[in-house]
Amino acid sequence: LTHRFSKNIFRTKELFACRTVQMLGSGIVLGLIFHNLKDDLEGARERVGLFAFILTFLLTSTIEALPIFLQEREILMKETSSGSYRVSSYAVANGLVYLPFLLILAILFSVPVYWLAGLNPNFMAFLQFLLLIWLILYTANSVVVCFSALVPNFIVGNSVISGVMGSFFLFSGYFISKREIPSYWIFMHYISLFKYPFEGFLINEFSESSKCLEYGLGKCLMTEEGLLKEERYGEANKWRNVVIMLSFVLLYRCISYVILRCRCSQRSFKTALA
Repeated sequence: LTHRFSKNIFRTKELFACRTVQMLGSGIVLGLIFHNLKDDLEGARERVGLFAFILTFLLTSTIEALPIFLQEREILMKETSSGSYRVSSYAVANGLVYLPFLLILAILFSVPVYWLAGLNPNFMAFLQFLLLIWLILYTANSVVVCFSALVPNFIVGNSVISGVMGSFFLFSGYFISKREIPSYWIFMHYISLFKYPFEGFLINEFSESSKCLEYGLGKCLMTEEGLLKEERYGEANKWRNVVIMLSFVLLYRCISYVILRCRCSQRSFKTALA
C-alpha cells in the first residue's frame, strides 16, 4: 500500500510539480519581501506578521489534495469490502507515505524564507523552524485526510475545511490575545491548529535573546525575550508545542480511521445483504 501511494503521488505530476514549485517559489518570494528584517520593534512586528502569514499559507494550501483523498476513499471502500486489505493498513500506509514528500516541501520552503528574511542565525533555531514547518504541513495533510473521510464531496469538503481553518486562525492569538478572548470561546484558542506552531515560531525566534527592540531615555525598554515574557511564552513551551502538534496529527488520523472503518463496515454489510 505504501508503495502504491508513493506511485500515486508521483503519477499525479501536476499536483506534485505545482506543489514543489509553489513551496520553493513562495519561500523565495516571502524571503525577498521580508528581506533582512531589522532588529528593532518594527522588525519584531514584521517577523510576527511573517509567521502568521506562513501559518495561514501552509495550513490552507493543502486543500487541493482533497479530490485525491476522496477518490482514494472510494477505492478503499471497494477493496476492503472484497477483503484485499484492512482499513488499518490503509491508514498506516497513508500516514507514512506523505512524511518524506512533506519533508522535501518543508526544506524547499524553509531554506529560502528563513535565511533571506534574516531570522535567528543559530543553525539549531533553523532546524527547529524546519521541524515546525514539517509538522504544520503534516497537520494540514492530516486534517484534509480526516475531512475527506467525513464529507460527501469536494464542494462540501472545501467549504468545511476553509471554515474550520478560518475559525482556528481567528483564535490563534494573533488577532486577539488569549486574555481578551471571551471565556465561552476560550476552548477554541486551545484547539486551534494555529496556536501552537505560532507560539513555536515566536519562542524559536525571540527566546534567549537580549537584543533590544526599543530604546527610550538612554536605556532599553524592551528586549526580544521581554517581548516573549509579556505574552507569557517561555522556553519550556518549545517542545510542549511540538508534542501537542503531534497529538493533533494522531487525533485527526485516528478520527479518519474510525470514520473510514464505519463507512467500510456499512458498505460491507450492504454488500452482504445484496
